[in-house]
Amino acid sequence: MTTETRKAYLLAAEQAVQLLATEGVARSWDEESVLPGMSVGGLAGHLARSVLQVEWFLDGEVVGAEPVSPVHYYARLVGTSVPDSALNVGVRARSEETAAAGPAAVAEQAHAAWQRLADRLGREPADRRVSVLHRPGEEMLLDGYLQTRCVELAVHLHDLALSVGARCSAHEAALAIAVDVLVAAARERHGDQAVLHALARRERDAGQALRVL
Repeated sequence: MTTETRKAYLLAAEQAVQLLATEGVARSWDEESVLPGMSVGGLAGHLARSVLQVEWFLDGEVVGAEPVSPVHYYARLVGTSVPDSALNVGVRARSEETAAAGPAAVAEQAHAAWQRLADRLGREPADRRVSVLHRPGEEMLLDGYLQTRCVELAVHLHDLALSVGARCSAHEAALAIAVDVLVAAARERHGDQAVLHALARRERDAGQALRVL
């Protein structure tokens, strides 16, 4: 699973790097994206962070905490569908901070990070842990964290492409990982009966059990 996860991540990250470097993204940088309240530049910054953060997390100090699973990483999130929740305000702030460098710099930074990761990930052991820097003291196994990045890349590649009139969706391997993680997170958050209703009896899906993000 380690090799497959890392390959899927790198393929999706390469797609993100290519999209970030397009003229359409640069031209639309200050316009509103398909995500209300988020500019194209902010969305591009958020997408770029799924490449940049992997390096940052790899370079963080690991203290040996019990690793969080990728499923629980998402299942515990609160306020994902509320624009002004603390979660979403924090995401937008970090994204805009990255976007402040401008389209050319963001594209260049993401491309350089992806090139380094293409070499580095092949040398990291299967039990490698990383620090989740925006949650001090929290850690994940590297491959678990890369699964969360496959989720983010799969979701936001499409968001950014739609925002600038491009056609792009994540590689099928990353899409498969994203679906597996999010469905498992929905099961942990809502329980199997609610997820079953969401899949087979939509008229009984009062809580939108499959909505994780």
